[in-house]
Amino acid sequence: MVAPPDNDVLWARSLHFTHDDGSPALAGVSLGVREGEILTVGGPRGSGKTTLLRCLSGLAPAQRGEVWFNSVPVHTMGATARERLRRDRFGWIDPAPVLVPELNAWENAALPVMLRGTSRRRAKTAALEWLERLDIGEAARKRPHQLTQSERQRVCVARALALAPTVLFADEPTAPLHRADRAHVLRTLTTAARSHGITVVLATHDTDAAALADHTMTLLDGRRVNTVHLPPVTDTEGRAACSLSV
Repeated sequence: MVAPPDNDVLWARSLHFTHDDGSPALAGVSLGVREGEILTVGGPRGSGKTTLLRCLSGLAPAQRGEVWFNSVPVHTMGATARERLRRDRFGWIDPAPVLVPELNAWENAALPVMLRGTSRRRAKTAALEWLERLDIGEAARKRPHQLTQSERQRVCVARALALAPTVLFADEPTAPLHRADRAHVLRTLTTAARSHGITVVLATHDTDAAALADHTMTLLDGRRVNTVHLPPVTDTEGRAACSLSV
């Protein structure tokens, strides 16, 4: 087992994961992310993006390979230790908003903070701050059924950021949003990473996200790939070659 670089807050080596039906989801993926950096993970549906985020966060431990968080081996942790790590240091945003229907917007955003043991008053302050930054502060007292899909998703984003996580895993967080809302949420995530030192690992189809990231990577069939765009070249049989993926 090789120790990760000291300056990587999150580091993974040769991750392998196979679904229950035998189909491979990850086949030897490695990466490293520093504190406060934004990494976008692209690729078509079924390429392994969600599985990668789940393995990195300890939700679904990789079957082979290593994951390190601040030089601590996550891949050797038991279920209880991984759950504590996710509660205390990681944030997560799903592609579809899931909120507690009995709670209003600020209570939903504050709930994970209170579950950590933070007072209701401090948790409310943190939740309201992020609701305001996401332009949904006026809906703080509304229940989920009174919110639009876009508003519910922004509450979920606020809920993840209110935790002040060290690493925020965002799995297609802008999928249910309109283009203008997507741009605003992506800018907010970027600002949070810069101003609060939050590391963001973002799985997305949104091409605009790559422009906001420090690094990008692409998955294809569970493998990390690089696409090299070449100028059109006509071969001897008249076919044009434009790109090469490795």
